[in-house]
Amino acid sequence: MDLLIVAVAGLLAIAGATQLSDRVKVAPALLLLGLGIVVGFLPVVPAIEVEPEIILEGVLPPLLYATAVSISTINFRRELAPVAVLAVLLVAVSAAVIGAVLTLVVPSLSLAWAVAMGAVLSPTDAVAISIARRLGVSQRIITVLEGEGLLNDATALVVLSSAVAAATAGTVTVAGVVGDFATAVLVALVVGWAVGELTLHLRARITDASVDTVVSFTIPFLAALPAEHLGGSGLVAAVVAGMVTGHRSPRLLPPDHRIAGQETWHTVELVLEGFIFLVMGLQLFGIVEEVSAAGPSITTAVWLAVLAGGLTVAVRAAVVAPMLVWLRRRAERHATRWEEMSEPVQAFERRCEAIAHGEVPEDMQIPWDPHRRGVRRRLKRALRLHHLPVSSERTQRRASAAVNRIRRRGADVEYYRDEPLGLREGTVIVWAGMRGAVTLAAAQTLPASAPNRPFLLLVAVLVAAGSLVIQGLTLPWMVKVVRPSMEGPADEEERGELVRLLVTAAKEVVAERGEGPTVLPSRQLVPAPGEVVEHDAADRDARIVHKANGEYVVSTALAAERWKDPQARHHDLVSARATALDVVRAQREALLDAGELGLYSAGSVEYVLKYLDYEEIMLTSQPG
Repeated sequence: MDLLIVAVAGLLAIAGATQLSDRVKVAPALLLLGLGIVVGFLPVVPAIEVEPEIILEGVLPPLLYATAVSISTINFRRELAPVAVLAVLLVAVSAAVIGAVLTLVVPSLSLAWAVAMGAVLSPTDAVAISIARRLGVSQRIITVLEGEGLLNDATALVVLSSAVAAATAGTVTVAGVVGDFATAVLVALVVGWAVGELTLHLRARITDASVDTVVSFTIPFLAALPAEHLGGSGLVAAVVAGMVTGHRSPRLLPPDHRIAGQETWHTVELVLEGFIFLVMGLQLFGIVEEVSAAGPSITTAVWLAVLAGGLTVAVRAAVVAPMLVWLRRRAERHATRWEEMSEPVQAFERRCEAIAHGEVPEDMQIPWDPHRRGVRRRLKRALRLHHLPVSSERTQRRASAAVNRIRRRGADVEYYRDEPLGLREGTVIVWAGMRGAVTLAAAQTLPASAPNRPFLLLVAVLVAAGSLVIQGLTLPWMVKVVRPSMEGPADEEERGELVRLLVTAAKEVVAERGEGPTVLPSRQLVPAPGEVVEHDAADRDARIVHKANGEYVVSTALAAERWKDPQARHHDLVSARATALDVVRAQREALLDAGELGLYSAGSVEYVLKYLDYEEIMLTSQPG
């Protein structure tokens, strides 16, 4: 009964903090953290300790999975370089620097244990990124922060386990640490991809949206548990499974299943995220009590946490600054090279398009001029292309794929040019790197043999809580001062291109069905059983929709007369709905194809996709 009361009170606290956050302009995570600290220090509340496995194996996999499902895969691919720098290099450098400083400040702490503590304090928290997202900064900043938070856990946990092994056994080498990290990531990639693909094909056979949502709850654990058993990172496996699901589900799952799952997962994400920060605050009292009994002093823990927290920000700034310079120079170099090659690339694209449409004879199906060796070499190097095969069908597929690569490359160049990561954006990336649940859970995995374990745990909690409070509360002010690029509505040019894309897809469907572009298709496509279609009726249908001056015209009077017949009205509705469904599905395919090439912003693609999903749900829910 006591546990039930606590659970109900926790759910109400999460709901209240979320509802109150907009009024007080403070993120729900910070409100719940403060509430947990206050409640934890009440005399009637006993010390609370949560096993780290509950966080690492029970809470974080579904949370990271939910974040990965919603992340734009095209944007993640574009930001893979900065994400890798922050998730791998920054974590390793932070662990080494913090460990070296802690060894100097606390002589009783060996280098191995100090590096282990540095690994605990190094990873940022993907859950804490919600604070930055609420401010409306550009999607590129959010993608970098989310990608870092999704993947840096593997680096931190591998460094932590290696440092603990070095402290207890003393048999760890740099090559061994690199090998463990590579194994953890590779196993996670394979297991996460396999689980994502297999579960998607399983869910595609499910006809009930509620059952599909229940199955989706198991995916992060189906990915994390085998990966951990095989020596991989369970958290990264859950992330990979989520990214595969988010990328492939619009093509494989019905829209009502996806929308129902999104709404349910949003609720689960809200509860789990609130649970993490509430528990973090509640645990502080028990940790303080242990430190008070065993020492060193709490004051020492506070100033050591301030030092460690400052080091995390300083090291982060020292890594982000040269990274931004490198990214800018790389973008400029790629843009210059692409501009210099614009003429041969356009000629190459036109030739590939002609090959893809079967307009080039088989004996001439080399996509570039064989005599222009310099151009051929540069194109092959830039686009990783080779001679097309001799088979006609395969040649056309490869030519079409080559056109897509050219368009994707051009869209990437425009993306880096239109949304650069400059000093302003870098400042936000540095200051938004907050610590959270991963730091607390990783600290709790320190073995009992660790020197002054409660003291180290208190330092970790203070660093995490301090970064959330200080950086979280001042981040809005920081954004207001530095004025980075902000997320805004799609521009008029992009809206116009999206409208043209959808209209073109609709026209192609109508042309294939042989129908005019009318809201009321009036020809009876499928006669009722036993019905004989009279010529007079067919002639009347032809008069209802006829072509005049190249345009389809609907006769309102004849259409109204036809609709007086219930049977004719039923068939007209069935035909109209079938046409509308084909149009919506063709528009979705065209939109997803364009989205995979990066031709439009992720926000615009997501908005239009949701609109098309609701259109299809409305059409399929109507009685036939």
